[in-house]
Amino acid sequence: MIRVSAFFVVLSFASFFGTATFALENTLEIQSRTLSDEDFLKGNQKAGIPVVLKGVLSGPDDKGKLTVVILLHGTDGPGSGAVWGWSRFLNSIGIATLSLDSYTARGLTQASTDQSQFGQFTQIYDAYRAADALAEHPDIDASRVALMGFSRGGNTALYSAMIRFQRSFGPSRAQIVAHLPFYPACNFQLVDELKVAAVPIREFHGADDDWTPPAPCRSYIERLAKAGNDATMTEYDGALHGFDSPRNPARFADPDNQTSRNCWRNEEDGKLLNAATGRPFSYADACVEYGPSSQYNDTATTAAQAAVKVILSEVFGRK
Repeated sequence: MIRVSAFFVVLSFASFFGTATFALENTLEIQSRTLSDEDFLKGNQKAGIPVVLKGVLSGPDDKGKLTVVILLHGTDGPGSGAVWGWSRFLNSIGIATLSLDSYTARGLTQASTDQSQFGQFTQIYDAYRAADALAEHPDIDASRVALMGFSRGGNTALYSAMIRFQRSFGPSRAQIVAHLPFYPACNFQLVDELKVAAVPIREFHGADDDWTPPAPCRSYIERLAKAGNDATMTEYDGALHGFDSPRNPARFADPDNQTSRNCWRNEEDGKLLNAATGRPFSYADACVEYGPSSQYNDTATTAAQAAVKVILSEVFGRK
């Protein structure tokens, strides 16, 4: 585990990356399905309701095939400031991004105030289908795709590395070469959770995060590494949830936002059980709390950008 000191610096929204524009910018349609958590965990490939999602593909002017990072929003929805900022940063260093919208086609704008509206694993299926959709684009090298997600999207970027999920639902025409989760919730115990793809997993977390505290992720990443997987975690001292979202320059705590930080969930026979009660987990459970904090931290963001640039240079073969 890597620990990095960070202090808070405010930047104006407009100054974060200026008004950069990029040559490649279009909308892709992604054929996906809405699966229940139980169907997903059981690997039921015939389940789910079809849905057509959209994603904004943007990137630099490049004569060759572009590498791409799929950006996965959290329960704040497709207007995620983290997705906005990372798309501009990655495009600026020559990497295309697909900002995937998992909510609009399902009639959602956000799920932070009612997280029961969106399954824990729905977005993993979406991410796999988005990777395959990229394989059809003439400007994209689908053999070099990375997943990066934030909060609930961070869960997707993390647990999509599990081999059992990839065998059941994973992309057939694209190759995911890195998983980059930012401040996910890791308070799960899933079947075969230590059996993951042989690609880098790099987790990033604010040390002071009170929405998805870092301790469960620290434990999981350490167990992954001990099992021989290429997994590391970086924590930023003084940083909160959403430390990379420039749209939250001041500390913000919405009293209606839910956090399951004190809930531990175990998978049993395709169900997520509340470990404290032994019953199926629900966002009506007593362990669910309200009012977690978020805030942008420029120092932590800059450090994370440098770390991400290094790992993507390795997996994408860039100097």
